[in-house]
This record gives sequence, structure tokens and C-alpha cells, in this order.
Amino acid sequence: MKNLADNHWTKNCEGEGRIEWCRSVCQEYFLHGGMKRMVEKDEKSAALTTSLTTDSVSAHPYSTVPSSISNLGKMRLLDVGSCFNPFLKFDEFLTVGIDIVPAVESVYKCDFLNLQLQQPLQLASDAIEAFLRQLHNPIDTLPAQLFHVVVFSLLLSYFPSPYQRWICCKKAHELLELHGLLLIITPDSSHQNRHALMMRSWRVAVESLGFKRYKYVKYSHMHLIAFRKVSLATTSDLVSRNYPEMLYIPQDFHSNEEEEECADVPVQVRSEFEDDQMAWGFTELPDTPYDSDSGESQSSSVPGFHEQEDPILLHS
Repeated sequence: MKNLADNHWTKNCEGEGRIEWCRSVCQEYFLHGGMKRMVEKDEKSAALTTSLTTDSVSAHPYSTVPSSISNLGKMRLLDVGSCFNPFLKFDEFLTVGIDIVPAVESVYKCDFLNLQLQQPLQLASDAIEAFLRQLHNPIDTLPAQLFHVVVFSLLLSYFPSPYQRWICCKKAHELLELHGLLLIITPDSSHQNRHALMMRSWRVAVESLGFKRYKYVKYSHMHLIAFRKVSLATTSDLVSRNYPEMLYIPQDFHSNEEEEECADVPVQVRSEFEDDQMAWGFTELPDTPYDSDSGESQSSSVPGFHEQEDPILLHS
């Protein structure tokens, strides 16, 4: 998996890689004023909604920014499905990598879907950092509101159901501090607008939990989306809308159809001679694997990536 991430995804991804993208978004948001700009925008929107005067808004700029983020030391980052802990090399992060089957010793074993959440720690930032440095393997429980960043890099599409993906996003919301970031990277080698409705559906589902989308880009082989936590409470109303089902992927609709088609096809039993012929055929395969990504990107003929201020929302 490490070789695949380092040599395949990086080489076949235009612009900066997915890990570098996550890092640059975090730096811009937490260290270079991005979060303050977003909080200010939220406060102005709230002022217009509640008919507050401009003076009363400007008198309390960024009043909702927690001191733990305003005076940020290291960014506390949870990398779910980490495999080989790629964020560990960056000094600005205090990284906790978790995976159900870790590939390296620095990654903790953890079943994220069954992770139990406890009450938030009422500690200073340095004490929370000390707590994270002393975690025990495997991880079965974690306090809520513990991290500034949660990363789902090529994770959600591995789950077989939309409900499991939604549970992951809900747990990310509970593990993040207010104004924290959820970074989602999901594979898609189609052209930019092929799955626009799907990505719009994802946005509605994730935002129903108490997030707002912060950034979105489309590379040739993946979507990269940043959501910021804007509410401490999970706001999903599962009665009026089935939000979990909105986190679908194309494969969700193919499996049942393929199983039904296969059920009608009679099983072909090969003879011993045919088995020998097939085994011999495999010995003739080339040693060098075929690189199906060596062609030009389907998404655009323009080098670089596609970034939009407010992309993908189609006219209804």
C-alpha cells in the first residue's frame, strides 16, 4: 500500500499530491487566516439573518473562535485508514494514525466504525498533546472534540454501504473541535462533471452533520474536499431526509445487478485439461505490469488541477 501511494497515486496526480494538498489546506486555514475569514463570514451572515447592526458585529470579531485554536501549537490530526502514517513527517502536525490493519508500527490498530467516544477532555493544549503521545495500542476509545483535523484519504469508498460512510463522518464530527477540518479524498478517474450530482449529494449529507464545505478540487483521479465544523451538535434530521443514503458511490448500484445476472448464468465446469491450459497461459504473462494510467487525463487537457470557488452545484 505504501508503494502504491508513493509511486502510483503521486506520479499519476497532477499538481500537488493528496497528502501535500491536505497539508496546504491546513496551513492556510489554521496558520494563515483562513479560519478567521470563515468565522467572520459566518458572523456577518448571522448578523444579516438576525437583523443586527454592522457596529454590533464588528465590535466582537471572531468571538466564536476557541482559544485552543487561536493560540495553536501543533495541529492535532487524526488520519483514519492511515496505513503507513504519511503525515508523521510534518513537524506542524501531532499525528495519530489509525488503521484496522496497520502497515507500520507508528500506526495504531483501531476499528473506527466501532470506536467508542468519551466526554471531551477539560485540559490545556499541552496536556492534550501529552495525552495523545501516551495512547495505548490498540485504540478502542477516544475523547470527543480532541482533534483539529480528521483525514479520510481514499477511505470512504472502501466501505460497502452508504450508512457506514455516514457513521464515519458523524464520528469525525464528534472527534473534531469546533471549527476543525474534515478532509475527504475519494477516487474518481472520470471527467470532472461525470459524478457532479454524486458529489453534490455528498456535500448535502456531510453538511447535515454540522459541517460547511471550505474547499473543493478535482484531480484527474480523485476528488479532494475540505469541510469545517460549524456546530458542536450533530444537526442531521433523519426523519425528513435519508442523509446516510446520500453518501453513495456508483458501485453501490452495480453489485446487486451483477449478482442477479450471475445467478442466471449456468456454472461452467472446466476439465482437468482446460485447467492445465489456463495455468500454462498465466506463465506467458509479461513481467512488467501494464500501466493503465499512462494516457492523458480524461478530466481536462489543461495541465494542473480544477479548482472552483463554489463548484459542482448544478442548476436544479
